Amino acid sequence: MIRPGTSLTKQKQKQRAAPKVAPGKRAESARPTLEEFLTTCDYVGAITLLEFERKAREDRPRLLMWLAYSYFHNGDYKKALDAYDDAMRKENNPSIHVYKACCLYALCQYQEAEEEAKKAPDSSLKTRVLFQSAHKRNDESAMMIHHQALSDSKEDQLCLAAIQYLRSHFQEATDIYKRMLVEDRDDLALNVYIAFCYYKLDYYDVALEILQSYLTANPHSTVAVNLKACSHYQLYNGKAAEAELKVLQQASSSGNIFQEHDLLQHNLVVFRNGENAIQVLPPLLDIIPEARLNLVIYHLRLGEAVEAYNLIKDLEPSMPREYILKGVVFAALGQATNSREHLKLAQQLFQLVGASASECDTIPGRQCMASCFFLLRQFEDVLVYLKSIKAYFSNDDDFNWNYGLACAAAGDYREAKDALLQIQNEKYRSEFCYLSWLTRCHIMSNEPARAWEAYVRMDTSNESFNLLHLIANDCYKMGQFYYACKAFDVLERLDPDPEFWEGKRGAAVGVFQRVVAGKESTDKLREVVQLLRGSSNPQVETVTSVIKKWAKDNRVKVE
Repeated sequence: MIRPGTSLTKQKQKQRAAPKVAPGKRAESARPTLEEFLTTCDYVGAITLLEFERKAREDRPRLLMWLAYSYFHNGDYKKALDAYDDAMRKENNPSIHVYKACCLYALCQYQEAEEEAKKAPDSSLKTRVLFQSAHKRNDESAMMIHHQALSDSKEDQLCLAAIQYLRSHFQEATDIYKRMLVEDRDDLALNVYIAFCYYKLDYYDVALEILQSYLTANPHSTVAVNLKACSHYQLYNGKAAEAELKVLQQASSSGNIFQEHDLLQHNLVVFRNGENAIQVLPPLLDIIPEARLNLVIYHLRLGEAVEAYNLIKDLEPSMPREYILKGVVFAALGQATNSREHLKLAQQLFQLVGASASECDTIPGRQCMASCFFLLRQFEDVLVYLKSIKAYFSNDDDFNWNYGLACAAAGDYREAKDALLQIQNEKYRSEFCYLSWLTRCHIMSNEPARAWEAYVRMDTSNESFNLLHLIANDCYKMGQFYYACKAFDVLERLDPDPEFWEGKRGAAVGVFQRVVAGKESTDKLREVVQLLRGSSNPQVETVTSVIKKWAKDNRVKVE
């Protein structure tokens, strides 16, 4: 090794005359230094070296402080805290209190972190710790005090930007990072922070563009590659996102990068549309905030409204998506249990987001207002919002469901029918709500034959009986008496209710009138006579005799 103050030329001359070193001695002299480990951010190496020196009782100045520093940066906050406690017993350094506060903050012990930081002498680090812990404790007054104490130093401005980001003030955070990047173009990490902000602002393509400069210099950065993958997920799909993570997989020494990083494991579940969610997400609920939200979404997709509610009921929303998701859960639970209370809470949450100044002109904001009015059954207002964003959801089953039902409820049956027929999800298409509304749309669009076909395809059940009832009454109301008569005939045979006979009789007379007026074929009249004769009601002969007399006079065969 080159000694300080010795020229390279002199060192080479000494090497020529130097005696041979024994293998063991050479290995010892080639041992990396602490400075080399820290320069390359190899904190595991630094910890190994320092722990060895600690056991060997080597005399390194401030060994415990360096050991605590290395443990902290390696994420071993508890061990770092223990090392600082040992250092405090050996040296009188009140600044250790603020370092301990950093460890406590990292362990999510925010109240303890604040109490420990207050024992330390005033410093910019103390101010930052107190500022961050006040934010975690939602202490606005304390935050204001510590905010005013921040300086223009790089560390303080990074702290302020982080707080703005955590409070969902992404544009304010972006402005700080951009100003810092102008002052120091070589600080490539600022590009990652700016990209995070643009991602949160839904500018995924911009985030990718800004991220590229950092990825060029650091192609295996887990944070940067993960952000790129998430952007691809938002712009394209889960497969495209997962493909971006192959870079990390190939660079991983263990061969399974996902087992090493909780965040990547979490995101892989999202990219794969919930695969393994029930195994992966529950252990991460207190580690990754989004894990709870994604587990809620997983339960909603399975129709498990109660499980979703239990996960989110105690969550205090702080961001629009949290308000929206809580509203969706309350709406799902309210509809499943007929709870007006939960439906009312859902409506209020949707209105809160949709009417806010920051969200009112966004797509999620307009969806929220549409949902709010849907729950209030004000369907004309629902359509005002849904029509404004329809172009973005042409192939979205959920959108087409809501849009179709809103159109039908507002009386625009042709538009409703087109929307409902675009739904591809077989689960949705098999629900009675879907079948009944589509059947009504066919009838109201003068397509009663399609409505009848929908009934014929159903198995006999309470739902088929209800659909038959809908066909009978709606067809009668629309003057489609032939199909009304067929429906009332089946209803009468299933249930000898006098009302069904009356409906059948009226529909039969309606078919007769249309045949007389030349608006219906005589074949239909012949079938109607057969349906009438299937009834045991004494009025059958009276009705059929009138029809038969007209048929005889007009040379129409009805038997």
